Amino acid sequence: MNGDMLLTFYGDDFTGSTDVMEQLEMGGVPTVLFLDVPTPEQFALFPQVKAVGIAGISRSMTPAQMDAELPDKFKALAQLGAPFFHYKVCSTFDSSPTVGSIGHAIEIGWQHFQPRIVPLIIGAPFLRRYVIFGNLFARVGDVTYRLDRHPTMSQHPITPMHEADLRVHLAKQTDRQIGLIDYWHMLSKSPHELDAFVDARVADGDQILVFDTMDDDHLTTIGRILWERRQETPIFLVGSSGVERALTLYLQQSREEVQPSSMKSPGAASQMIVMSGSAAPGTRDQIQFALDRGFVGIRLDVPALIDPATEENTRMRTISEAMAVLDQGNSVLLYSALGPDDPIIAQTRQHAERIHLSPPETAQKLGLQQGRITKALIEQSGIRRVCIAGGDTSGHTARQLGIFALQAIQTIAPGAPLCHARSSDPQFDKIEIALKGGQNGFEDYFWAILQGKAYQQEEVN
Repeated sequence: MNGDMLLTFYGDDFTGSTDVMEQLEMGGVPTVLFLDVPTPEQFALFPQVKAVGIAGISRSMTPAQMDAELPDKFKALAQLGAPFFHYKVCSTFDSSPTVGSIGHAIEIGWQHFQPRIVPLIIGAPFLRRYVIFGNLFARVGDVTYRLDRHPTMSQHPITPMHEADLRVHLAKQTDRQIGLIDYWHMLSKSPHELDAFVDARVADGDQILVFDTMDDDHLTTIGRILWERRQETPIFLVGSSGVERALTLYLQQSREEVQPSSMKSPGAASQMIVMSGSAAPGTRDQIQFALDRGFVGIRLDVPALIDPATEENTRMRTISEAMAVLDQGNSVLLYSALGPDDPIIAQTRQHAERIHLSPPETAQKLGLQQGRITKALIEQSGIRRVCIAGGDTSGHTARQLGIFALQAIQTIAPGAPLCHARSSDPQFDKIEIALKGGQNGFEDYFWAILQGKAYQQEEVN
């Protein structure tokens, strides 16, 4: 694609940020993802990109922490002059008024961008996330769940989703008026009628507009609406990577210079390191699939890792055990839980209460320890292909490794690409790393990364 910068984005967790990068790269928009505001020297390493993102951790932050984190990041990205700025949230919308508040992030963005309207685009059919009459659904295997009945998100240890209607859920986080563009009455109308309806909703006082999304046709329609309004103000978007899918689908139809791209496999690796901090059922199945095919599993002693009295000895013991596996030529898979029903979750919660750790502090402590373990294993083994599962775990690990930028090199599963990492530490520069959200990936995900196997689009239909 030729021309100026198309889009900038801030991701509220690391795994979701790589999802955006993948969608843009697949859609023909060269993209780089930074882990913080880049220095001029870092930015100069990527002269051809048309989209720039910053991977954050605001999904695990309090509103006060977001006030300290987001304004400077928003300002730095806005200075690149792209017509679109995207605050990227998880396609499962997990948030609350006190942790990862999407409403509070909208308030911060509103102060900075002064938008006419904030489009809220959560549906991502390619990730099996659907919004119907404002309600969010997610598919697991062959079953589609309303989000408040989803086996993982309804029981999330930090931000359980007890409401599937995005308007009702978001109204607990912001006082701004929220409207809906539904797929049945609105998205099926002519462009003229649909544009008139959007204008009418704005005139009636709607400040946030939720868009239904059932399929790629809906996303293409949304992409047209966004593109044709790009000159109104810098458009402040909130949503999943469906935002990027919407824009690139529309641009591929309307602009010859934007064409889908494919990413080539780097080939199979002899060994890899997997660190999982996810309790999602999908990750549980992926762990079992990998263990059945020769990965050696190590269950983390989570209560001991989060306890200041035992964390160091536990971490060193875990590193020694994992290195013994790697020295034998095997791939190692370290995990904190096997699914949402694993008894270790309740045991960890009880132990955290005894040592006076809140749920967010517990997640941060565990993520930090997992990052330190992963760093030590790469240093000691020299292995160059790594996978991290779980948003908090991914964020802490990336920072431990001194990674300042990522570029997608291969699609392994929707929303979870294999990337090249750029690090300020030569030991970790240009390692191959995948940062996976809990629900992302097929059953063979870890195995596919080891083999360098790309997914086929029809697998997610």
